[in-house]
Amino acid sequence: MQTAGGHRMSVEMTNCGEWGWLSDEQGYRYVQLDPLSAKPWPSMPALFLKLACDAAATVGYEGFAANACLINRYRPGSKMSLHQDKNERDFDQPIVSVSLGLPLCFFSEGMSAAIKWISMPYFMVMLVIWGGEDRLRYHGVMPLKEAEHPVLGAHRINLTF
Repeated sequence: MQTAGGHRMSVEMTNCGEWGWLSDEQGYRYVQLDPLSAKPWPSMPALFLKLACDAAATVGYEGFAANACLINRYRPGSKMSLHQDKNERDFDQPIVSVSLGLPLCFFSEGMSAAIKWISMPYFMVMLVIWGGEDRLRYHGVMPLKEAEHPVLGAHRINLTF
């Protein structure tokens, strides 16, 4: 995918579920058809849906029902610049993010991109739920360092619901 400004993203992306997140020269949005195949995105595996809904319920979002799962694959050198997850219609619902594989450095800022960033090391498996006052917090990922994970190889996989 590429950014609205025409830059190629270093992270490889796909989707599953009723909706898929798309980034291209027209901007960022959710679409029901994969632009490469013109077919609906693959169904979201029941295990993915259960994981996201159970995690959200654990922190008070009992009615959360994910209808999209953005799948990001990071390779060494891949990064995600500072951004907000703001293309959803209902900001009262959380963003659930599950990440596994190589460790990387995740950073987060305040509601304004001008605030100094803090970083948290990502461990082999990490679950983050963005909700409430933090729902629109700016965040990103530093470039993934060269390494080898015993199961996933030189990758980190992120599922964002």
